[in-house]
Amino acid sequence: MPEEDLVDIKFRLYDGTDIGPFSYSSASTVDMLKQRVVSDWPRGKTMTPKTANEVKLMSFGKILENNKTVGQCKLPLADIGGGIIIMLVVVQQAIEKAKTVKTPSI
Repeated sequence: MPEEDLVDIKFRLYDGTDIGPFSYSSASTVDMLKQRVVSDWPRGKTMTPKTANEVKLMSFGKILENNKTVGQCKLPLADIGGGIIIMLVVVQQAIEKAKTVKTPSI
């Protein structure tokens, strides 16, 4: 994989701690990034995602779609410095559907 196709990404969690940085190919999908975040999630956090579906990644003020590639998500200005892209991680845990019990009305 040529070096110019690699993008360095750091994931910033809700409490300001970081995961990474890691180098990814421009062809890597956002879904692949989410899976990495879930697998490398630090222990002891109050909110811990169970699946990649509970994670949303934000970059440059936009929520990234799962099917987009890293190359499609980065801005042209990100190429200038060759620095690390910081993506914000938002955890939206799935709400379990409460069973509703209907009581007969009298």
